[in-house]
Amino acid sequence: MPNSSRLIHPVSGPIEAEVSVPGSKSDTNRALIVAALAEGRSVLTGALFSDDTRYMMDALRQLGFVVAADEPAHTLTVDGLGGHISADRADLFVGLAGTAMRFLTAFVALGQGRYRIDGTERMRQRPIQPLLDSLNQLGVCAVSEYGTGCPPVVVESKGMTGGTARMAGHQSSQYFTALLLVGPCTPKGLDIEVEGAMVHTPYIDLTATVMRRFGAMMRHENYRRLYVPGAQRYRATAYSVEPDASAASYFFAAAALTGGRVRVHGLGRECAQGDIRFVEVLEKMGCRVCREKDAVEVTGPSKLRGIDVDMGDISDTALTLAAIAPFANGPVIIRGLGHTRLQETDRVAAPVAELRKLGVSVEEHPDAIVIQPAAPHGGEVETYDDHRMAMSFALIGLRTPGVVILNPGCTAKTFPDFFERLDQATGQSSGG
Repeated sequence: MPNSSRLIHPVSGPIEAEVSVPGSKSDTNRALIVAALAEGRSVLTGALFSDDTRYMMDALRQLGFVVAADEPAHTLTVDGLGGHISADRADLFVGLAGTAMRFLTAFVALGQGRYRIDGTERMRQRPIQPLLDSLNQLGVCAVSEYGTGCPPVVVESKGMTGGTARMAGHQSSQYFTALLLVGPCTPKGLDIEVEGAMVHTPYIDLTATVMRRFGAMMRHENYRRLYVPGAQRYRATAYSVEPDASAASYFFAAAALTGGRVRVHGLGRECAQGDIRFVEVLEKMGCRVCREKDAVEVTGPSKLRGIDVDMGDISDTALTLAAIAPFANGPVIIRGLGHTRLQETDRVAAPVAELRKLGVSVEEHPDAIVIQPAAPHGGEVETYDDHRMAMSFALIGLRTPGVVILNPGCTAKTFPDFFERLDQATGQSSGG
């Protein structure tokens, strides 16, 4: 069992660090799905080994795929079945892994049989009805078992042939990615109309990149209509997973917060992940950013500037910004957050509550938060079993004595050794 709490020790001055972060969860789970759909053996290097990716690996094995893992080498070997699923029945459990829940719901629609997918109690509160509705439009019987619009879901399929579907864009781009990933394996392909504006469009770009690297393609009309030609073939390949840009945000923010310098290796100018754009937010706050071919370096200013920014497209880094916001010289307004209320926790209400607990003045709005400059005091930070709450609010402890992170083990969802790497980067020793 992980320690129930972790005290974060303040740093004595600007930090100077060279950092490597684990592979991207988003990239790893997309690549696992596509490798399973490819014909033949794919090798994924730099893969993330965490709760979320293990749930995906285990589910694929239950569905009849051979997935071999070499954790010390961060390598996965997947034997794809050319768009086929050999199991005609499965009862899958994905914990709190949203990507696994959404991607697998569309994935099993390619099969011939009955499949059930469930998760934790919080997962049972996270909507999936828009994806289920789209699958039904495509001729697949996909239902919320308890009629809540949330998991567990039951998919009964005789194989998905493709066609047209409509889906609202304001809740999660993962619904669209789930369909896009399987689209090449359908005879007719997919034509998906997006109702309203889509959130997280950079993740659609990441999906397209993964598909392309395995030999399939999609296109879109300004994210309002998405097309995938049918009867394509994914080719087995050697695939290099990018380091996680969301995970890197905590270390970039540590540089910003302490006036130090942090260089993250493996993320460069060609990074396919939208969350690398967090460094643009830091630039607006006064940081200096150096982008190289295989690294990004952030140097913090003597004082951060207040900012008014829409984080809708890179909302996984919004909590990172919220944690360093009290140390700016003016208000920090973070917009575009409405859809994050439905994630691992309510990511509007949760940071508001915990910042107030530490003495910070915060305004909560349906789609935004306004954080005033403050000198936070110490206290216990509730993490709500949300890995990003734990990692983000640890940053406050780099400047504020007495910050204690409760349930630090929840970082295992995407970054199992986060606190050890933070210790290495800051030269500190945290205690349980």
